[in-house]
Amino acid sequence: MTNTTELLTQAAQILAVSPNEAARLCSIGRTTLYAALSSGNLKSVKIGTRRLITIDALRAWLKQNEQTTGE
Repeated sequence: MTNTTELLTQAAQILAVSPNEAARLCSIGRTTLYAALSSGNLKSVKIGTRRLITIDALRAWLKQNEQTTGE
């Protein structure tokens, strides 16, 4: 059985995720995520037929869409 520390270490090593996983991680719908990809606001890479979103690109996109309270 894997302990929590091992799971956290494995998660920290992930470089990119699928669009479905990215949507799940951000707690947003797939449609919203695919709209961001289509508009070019969210960067992704394509390797063969697989589309991946780097964790860094996901963080940058979230930061770009961050709103301060009161807006």
